[in-house]
Amino acid sequence: MLANYLVKDRVAYITINRPEKRNALNAALVADLGSLFDKAEHDNQVKIIILNALGDVFSAGADLDYLKQLQANSFEANLKDSNQLKNLFHKIYTHPKIVIAQVEGHAIAGGCGLATVCDFVFSTPESKFGYTEVKIGFIPAIVSIFCIRKIGESQTKQLLFTGDLISAARAKEINLINFITEKNKIEKEVLDFASKLCVSASTQSLALTKQLITNVQDLPLTEALDYAAEMNAHARSTEDCKKGIDAFLNKNQIKW
Repeated sequence: MLANYLVKDRVAYITINRPEKRNALNAALVADLGSLFDKAEHDNQVKIIILNALGDVFSAGADLDYLKQLQANSFEANLKDSNQLKNLFHKIYTHPKIVIAQVEGHAIAGGCGLATVCDFVFSTPESKFGYTEVKIGFIPAIVSIFCIRKIGESQTKQLLFTGDLISAARAKEINLINFITEKNKIEKEVLDFASKLCVSASTQSLALTKQLITNVQDLPLTEALDYAAEMNAHARSTEDCKKGIDAFLNKNQIKW
C-alpha cells in the first residue's frame, strides 16, 4: 500500500508513504487512502484520525506519470477517476471521526485539497498551500466545493483563479488552516490536541456535531432549524448523553 495505518491510544495515524514521489497522488494512492479511512471508521479503537505524510512534502498534487495517463483516457475513464477522488474527499469531509491534517512541507493542488477537507489543519511555518491547476490548463473542480464552504467565495476565487501558492501564515489568516507550529514541535502539538479531544468530548457528540455542521449549511433557515432540533432530540437519546448528564448531576468527573 502507498499509505500506512497505525493506531495508538485511540488515535489512528494514516500516513501517505510516497516520499520518493513527493507524496503525489495517483489512482492507487487515492484508493489506499479511501480504504484506510473506511478502516478507521469501523475501528472501535479509533476516536481521532491524524493524516500525515513521510518526507519533506505533504503532497505535491497529481503524479506526473498519472497526468500523462489521463491525457489518453476516454471521458468515461476520466469520470471514473474523478469520482474516485471525489469519493475520497467526501469520505474525509463527512467522516464520523475527527480528522486532523499534520502538514509538514508543501500541500499543492490535490494535496492541498486533502488538507482542505480535514476538520483541523496543523502546519509548519515553511509550508505553502495552493491550488495550481489553472496553470496547467486544468481546473480544481472537486476541491472548489469544499473550499467555498471553508473560506468563502471571494478567497476561493483568488486562490483558484491565480493558482498562486500562499504561506502558512496567509493560509491561517483566511482560515484555510488552523494552527502553525514549528517542525520540531508539530508532532507533539497535534497529538496533544487529538488526545485532548479524546478525553474531553464524547465520541457520539463529536460525530453528531460534525454531521450537523456538514448538513445544515445548505438548508434554508427554517429547514436548518428543524434539522437542528431533530439532531438535538436524537442526541438526548444517545448513551453518551445519558452518561454525561448523569455524571454532571452527580458532580462526577467524566473521562471520555
